[in-house]
Amino acid sequence: MTPLLDGKTALITGGGTGIGRAIALEFAKAGAKIAVTYRTHTPDDGFRAQVEEFSASPLVAHALDATSEDEVVATLQAVHRAVGELDVLVNNVGGLVQRSPVADMDFGLWRQVMALNVDSTFLMTHHALPILNDGGRIINIASLAGRTGGHPGATAYATAKAAIFGFTRGLAKELAPSCITVNALAPGFIEDTPFHDTFTTAASKAATVQSIPAGRAGKPADVAGAALWLAGGLSEFVTGTVIDINGGQYFG
Repeated sequence: MTPLLDGKTALITGGGTGIGRAIALEFAKAGAKIAVTYRTHTPDDGFRAQVEEFSASPLVAHALDATSEDEVVATLQAVHRAVGELDVLVNNVGGLVQRSPVADMDFGLWRQVMALNVDSTFLMTHHALPILNDGGRIINIASLAGRTGGHPGATAYATAKAAIFGFTRGLAKELAPSCITVNALAPGFIEDTPFHDTFTTAASKAATVQSIPAGRAGKPADVAGAALWLAGGLSEFVTGTVIDINGGQYFG
């Protein structure tokens, strides 16, 4: 059987750790050439070796501040030179920055959260479109927080992730004539990620897991599996959709 992404090229932002790393590995197993960007989590040798073993192609990795337009342009030019046209773009960069109620939040922090989550998605998409093949796939990583408002101190983050839903739906309509699909994934509580390692206490983790009907926390691989389906040919009539990945914790 031919691998699902055989001959395809995928770029995953924030691909050095957590969900982005899992997506890169899953795509590599499916036969894709892989490029990733990273900022604080440099791809380690083990990850690089796995990607290259599965995909039989060198991993292309570039350091990137995805909120900087100049850096985005330069990185995409370098990726294009290294791997050619893209078939899949995964906008995975994002983060909470810090927990803060709106009453205590200064405008600088608000803008930082919006830039990291919303501006980065726009910049990567806008500048990747000229090198994205017709029939390509764009997958935006949102969050359950965009549905529910998030936990205390995460209003800015929840707002940014809700914006990703609107961006996904509007862009899906714009790109449908080129047979490019645009979808979003909204993960719930996913362990083994920098997000929860940094911002979620052990007590909060335990309480959250107890609230999940599936009886366990999610794993990065749970998100990667859904991303693989969206990246392949089986989902070509699916666009403008948000897929919730939360073990039954929330139904949209």
